[in-house]
Amino acid sequence: MSKFDRRNQARQKQLTKHRDHLKETNIFVGRDGAPRIVAVIPLCEDGDAAAAVRLLSGSLDIEAEIPQEGIVLTDVDRFKQKIQYMVVKRDLMACLDAGRIADFVVVILSPDQEVDALGELILRSVESQGLSTLLTVVQGLDKVEPLKRRTQILLSLKSYITHFHPDQEKIHNLDSRQECANLMRSLCTGTPKGVRWREDRSWMLIDEVQWLANEGADVVVTGVVRGKGLNADRLVQVGDWGDFQIEKIVGAPRNSKKRRADTMAIDEVDEEKVLTTPTNEQDDLEELAPEEVVMEDNEIDAAISVATTDRRGVLLDDHHYFSDDETHLPQRPKRLPKGTSAYQAAWYLGDNFSDSGSDLEDVDEQGDMSMDAPALPQDGVEGFAPREPTEAAPSEYPQSEIFLDPKPDDESEAKQIAAFRARKGDEAEDDREFPDEIELHPQVLARERLARYRGLKSLRTSHWEEDEDKAHEPEDWRRLLQVPNYKSARSQVTREALVGGVGPGTRVQVYLRNVPTSLKATYNPTKPLVLLSLLRHEHKRAALNFNITLSPDYPEPIRSKEEIIMQCGPRRFIINPLFSQAGNTSNDVHKFDRFLHPGRSAIATFIAPLTWGSVPALFFRRKLKEDCSTEGVTTTLTLIGTGTSLPPSSHRVIAKRIILTGHPYKIHKKLVTIRYMFFNREDVEWFKALQLWTKRGRSGFIKESLGTHGYFKATFDGRINPQDSVGVSLYKRMWPRDARAWHPIEDVSEAEAKDIDMEDIAVDNEVL
Repeated sequence: MSKFDRRNQARQKQLTKHRDHLKETNIFVGRDGAPRIVAVIPLCEDGDAAAAVRLLSGSLDIEAEIPQEGIVLTDVDRFKQKIQYMVVKRDLMACLDAGRIADFVVVILSPDQEVDALGELILRSVESQGLSTLLTVVQGLDKVEPLKRRTQILLSLKSYITHFHPDQEKIHNLDSRQECANLMRSLCTGTPKGVRWREDRSWMLIDEVQWLANEGADVVVTGVVRGKGLNADRLVQVGDWGDFQIEKIVGAPRNSKKRRADTMAIDEVDEEKVLTTPTNEQDDLEELAPEEVVMEDNEIDAAISVATTDRRGVLLDDHHYFSDDETHLPQRPKRLPKGTSAYQAAWYLGDNFSDSGSDLEDVDEQGDMSMDAPALPQDGVEGFAPREPTEAAPSEYPQSEIFLDPKPDDESEAKQIAAFRARKGDEAEDDREFPDEIELHPQVLARERLARYRGLKSLRTSHWEEDEDKAHEPEDWRRLLQVPNYKSARSQVTREALVGGVGPGTRVQVYLRNVPTSLKATYNPTKPLVLLSLLRHEHKRAALNFNITLSPDYPEPIRSKEEIIMQCGPRRFIINPLFSQAGNTSNDVHKFDRFLHPGRSAIATFIAPLTWGSVPALFFRRKLKEDCSTEGVTTTLTLIGTGTSLPPSSHRVIAKRIILTGHPYKIHKKLVTIRYMFFNREDVEWFKALQLWTKRGRSGFIKESLGTHGYFKATFDGRINPQDSVGVSLYKRMWPRDARAWHPIEDVSEAEAKDIDMEDIAVDNEVL
């Protein structure tokens, strides 16, 4: 490339960057431009957000009345900009609402007090949900004596904030008028970074709410459109109120004054101008698909359930082995004369029509399937070595024990079982090799208690027969939203938001339909309230998957199906997620995790409205504590983890695994007698098709049952250790639970009720 081409290329890059900068700041240009939203958040107890805003405004000689909490709009004549301050107190939900819509977030530190647990929780939560441009200030530094300590305090505070945000280069001193003026210059001339998931949608900070006294219970909200264009056909999410339809969008410009040559001021009175109204393609508020759509598939799914009484064996992959008199095996070939057709072969009942077999040939009526084809794959389950060939003998024991009944007296048998299980309990505390292990009571029939469980030759590759699960699926499972091609659908929905609607930077009044009048009592003008336009289909429910990472600072593991409060974008839900292992498998089957341990990651699955794109999520756990000042009960939220939304899928199978273990009773080379896995002969015959394995990597199969107390013989692919444990894995599909919207007003009463039922949740997790 020549010097001229390089110079031309650099010039083109410079012009492109300049155009992008103008495009990003275009909505702030002029006196009638959109205001820059600044959230002021104190992190320490002695932090005063209102006093900080007064100092910032006073540095430019701006006089404005600043409340202790609320939203304030100020005009900065020096820079021809508007700044909209959101003054909040140390309230987690208010700080989250302010942080996710702010162009700039100003956090206040103290030179005297350290950031406590609540302040650090606010800082971590605001950062994890998506943060635009962060600025850090210190309040009350001039009161520190002697002077040399001030430099040390600034270095200490900078070290603290760079631990969370390494890009922080300076901490501004609010007691210095010059530094306050420099900070105001940065707020008025800087370009905010923005938040990716927020900029893909249309949103606005609500300045005013009007409740109309009409029969339709319409509500008018006023604000400046930001992000993408506001489309009247899409649903809107208003804070924690819920989703609503738009009646119309009306322009609401601010009252301006124009001066004539004679210095006379004329107030302009603008008539109501309707900017846009919904069309016939407006989204509805239905969360599930119509029942008529589901009824079309009834003929295909007529046989929803399978009677277990007709089965004589457990389901392994897609077949009930040993349940139909071994009809799963290929038919034994007949000995027929050479040249016999298939029609003629059907008339031969046996092979005793010829004394010599010279003129006979073996004919297989089922095609190329050979009698020597094994019922199971040769390589076995992943992680196991291929099984070694065994001798074709009925038994390797000197004397067969098939007619022996190892039947000790009941008292000694009970003592042996108790001692064996006590030993395993001690090992479980030190070793977690068998996290899914369960123990059956001798009086419980395994085939009845584990009727819904099945076997899999391979958890990663074996086919999961879904017909067996139709009898147990949730009632509205088939009415959930299905997204076959997620990338294509997401791209199409995102492109729709780029076209049409009221352009960003326009101040409008949005008329909402059918807003419950009960929400009027919950509206607080001092708290930030946000309207966010949903993309197409984001109101419909689907089986959602979220990648969750439990914080290492949280000391306790989280039980699956335990109640958690989740915030994803603008919405908050109360969920009871199912945890499962991450990764991509060919059969889309993933192992269910009973617990999520600190520092580990998993996939949380539940049923909730869809969210397009990779949107960050926060997971909270609420705790009740007594408030001595109010003599009541307050709810505190603890951040337990963070995550990101993943593509939804109703075909993702979450398989709960249980492990039945037994103990080697007698060992003779590769033939072993196992006990304590089953306690009757019928259970051994029912689970006979499943593959056995040991924790040291050996695999085998049940050969024959011994007696009536559940003892059986098993052959393995190698010698096993007498101290080894023999296990068999069974799987059952778990179904995700519905999520419900979280309302802070009702949180305390619900938390009290849920705290009483925590024992029931723990018991429910133990039920198979």
